[in-house]
Amino acid sequence: MSDLTFLSAVAMAAQIRQRELSPVELVEAHLARIEKLNPKLNAFVQVDAEGARRQARAAEDAVSHEKLGPLHGVPISIKSSIEVKGMRCEAGSKLRTGFVAKQDAPLVSRLRNAGAIILGTTNAPELLMAWETDNLLYGRTNNPWDLSRTPGGSSGGEAAAIAAGCSAGGVGSDGGGSIRVPAHFSGICGLKPTPGRIPATGHFPTSVGPFALLGVVGPMARTIADLKVLFEVMQGPDDGDPSAAPVPVRWPECDDLMKLRIGYFEDDGRTPVTAETRSAVRAAAEALKHAGFVVEPFRPEGLEQARRLWWQFFGIAGGMLLRPMTQGRESDLSPILKQHLGRVAAEPSHAGQTLLDTWIMRDVLRMEIFSQMREYPILLCPVASVPAFRHGERSWNVDGKTVEYLDAWSYTEWFNLLGTPAVAVPFGRSNEGLPIGVQIVARPWEEEFVLAIAAELEAQRGVWQRPQID
Repeated sequence: MSDLTFLSAVAMAAQIRQRELSPVELVEAHLARIEKLNPKLNAFVQVDAEGARRQARAAEDAVSHEKLGPLHGVPISIKSSIEVKGMRCEAGSKLRTGFVAKQDAPLVSRLRNAGAIILGTTNAPELLMAWETDNLLYGRTNNPWDLSRTPGGSSGGEAAAIAAGCSAGGVGSDGGGSIRVPAHFSGICGLKPTPGRIPATGHFPTSVGPFALLGVVGPMARTIADLKVLFEVMQGPDDGDPSAAPVPVRWPECDDLMKLRIGYFEDDGRTPVTAETRSAVRAAAEALKHAGFVVEPFRPEGLEQARRLWWQFFGIAGGMLLRPMTQGRESDLSPILKQHLGRVAAEPSHAGQTLLDTWIMRDVLRMEIFSQMREYPILLCPVASVPAFRHGERSWNVDGKTVEYLDAWSYTEWFNLLGTPAVAVPFGRSNEGLPIGVQIVARPWEEEFVLAIAAELEAQRGVWQRPQID
């Protein structure tokens, strides 16, 4: 049964179309695996077993007489900050205890229309404000590679479920690395798209203000081919997303793809990365060279300013938006959220002038970095400073230097500030056997380029390895 649940989503859909695999059999295999592993992982916060079985029976009936979507019969999961009709959408917070979505988010409707079967919703840190997954509502999620470690956050439940074969793929969200860091920690793939490319309508916190500038929803899966299908199904504008734009899907021709010069860097000159992370980036650069790409050392100027500006939006401005919701409810807040709010409170709030100055500096910096990327329109770099950390850790010694909690994820934060698409793809292992991902980045609205190059990199890497949680 476990082998069945580790098929790719693309392979599942193909075998269902060819009547080699039953949607009912596939859903039952996933439900059995969830029943077996979720007590260890705590990845799912709600499983709709009867609803999934009902969807599977309908999918099986449709095989013989209906035109099938690209995800027909494929069991997926959704982060619990995204609305799925009839399911809890609490974003890991006691402040939203019992909140049940009255309708599907547009991306959920698109997935259903493509034939996907929704198994349930997955765990997240409270209000998504952490790079690990723990809250007072549902507790801590564990990494399937090592239960003493986190699968990351804020899409940690989603990453753990997919990596463990409890879901074929799904949807996370990302305002500062919350798709890419869990993908890196859990050994799967994750795409942070350009804001507006996939509608964030139906996500909580709502996609407005700084959350609209930085935050996105995006696919997570075990293979790049699965990411591509999920992206194609979910992408497209929606009136509920203020960043939406009518950008058509444009997969590059091979000749055009090979003309793209790739710039890579192993660290940012400020926050060191582990030796295994350096090795993974170097190996990925060599693999892309072997595939025929021009790959050269290059690090854009301005990354440190991007990190500082990101915090001014995500931390300070975001904290101002969250404050009215959390004031007077401190006893209901999780320790992780309290830590985050404490960091925010230690700095002055924005005045009108400081927010305006931050916004202008962000736009100027984007123009400067995009100008540098004319020569290297693709960047290859680490996802994070360290692999999956042990529960509760807040700093790490890397190359004799202490790396603090917030600094370790600057490698993803830059690209939220810049609004660029970025994909994490596994390409190495630590000395302890933990997965290490690398990050591929392009300019805004060029998701097709990062996915195409990630597919080339994945082909050079070889077959995906599963965690031995069994």
